[in-house]
Amino acid sequence: MAIEVIQDLGSAAPVGPYSQGIKAGGFVFVAGEKGIDPDTGKIVDGGIQAETKQTFANIEGILLAAGATLEQVVATTVHMVNLEEFQQMNEVYSEFFKNNPPGRTTVGVTSLPAGANVEITVTAYTGD
Repeated sequence: MAIEVIQDLGSAAPVGPYSQGIKAGGFVFVAGEKGIDPDTGKIVDGGIQAETKQTFANIEGILLAAGATLEQVVATTVHMVNLEEFQQMNEVYSEFFKNNPPGRTTVGVTSLPAGANVEITVTAYTGD
């Protein structure tokens, strides 16, 4: 089985020693993405909804670099610093998965790298 490292220069750079994504065995595994603006390297202003939108912009870029789309996402994990903001995050999340949303796990955490309030990991199935 071939393993391919995926990198999208239009998405936020990793904040540690890991790949943005890995393509292997018909799947694309996107590392935990945050609402980091790729131009500034900083978390976007505007609260949880703005962060969630930027997070998905980063995820979409990585998926596209791997030859996949959000429609092929089969599972997500959402880490949130403040679960009281779940509804606001969920409103934005649902914009990206209008039909046949993937399985999802959402967990509360005490902190995230780069001062993020949300981090989302996705797995997509490409069948390749």
